[in-house]
Amino acid sequence: MNECCAVVDLRQYTLHPGQRDTLIELFDEHFVEGQEATGMHIAGQFRDLDDPDRFVWIRGFRDLPARAEALNSFYYGPVWRAHAAAANATMIDSDNALLLKPVRLGPGYPALDSPRPAARAASVIAGAVYHRGAADDGFVEYFADHVAPVLTATGAEPVAVFESLVAENNFPGLPLRAEVVLAWFARFPGVAAYDEHRRQLAASRVWHEQVLPELVCRSAKAMQELRLSPTARSQFR
Repeated sequence: MNECCAVVDLRQYTLHPGQRDTLIELFDEHFVEGQEATGMHIAGQFRDLDDPDRFVWIRGFRDLPARAEALNSFYYGPVWRAHAAAANATMIDSDNALLLKPVRLGPGYPALDSPRPAARAASVIAGAVYHRGAADDGFVEYFADHVAPVLTATGAEPVAVFESLVAENNFPGLPLRAEVVLAWFARFPGVAAYDEHRRQLAASRVWHEQVLPELVCRSAKAMQELRLSPTARSQFR
């Protein structure tokens, strides 16, 4: 298993129209190293290909105490203080955030010492967030035994799988959604490869007759599907 982080934030921001590139420029120039200097791992930052006003990013922490220490250091430190007003001016909502822990991190998920690129990639990071009824519902096992094999067979082997970390928010200045989820992500070399996966999934009888109906039954509400484009400095690409 990829040695990374025991605690992960998955954050999705709704932005004012036309402001996403402004936030990404600020983020990639100032907030990547600014956060990593406090002990965080900024694993990936993305444009949502299906919503021009959504910015999605993933950051990791060694453990919960490290999360509290790092967030306090960053949000009360000089980098955020210098750029907070400009960043906040791009946002309508920044509270769509989930506290997660890894179930599986494959070799395609960036390690702590992965190189930080400087150019946009053509790759697509796609996946889904499943909303569960409870933490002890057997969803993780069902995903591993039944969902992941179909995804893999249709060209979308999960690179990263996370589930909710049920714990008190130890940095209440940034709210977290109080729900239980499973989230997975796969990597595709480009849009064409992603489209081929969707074509194969649509043609899969196992998916439509067995797996998908069971997913619907096990879910508390409709899943969220994500189709993301890495920013120029995203490690996860």
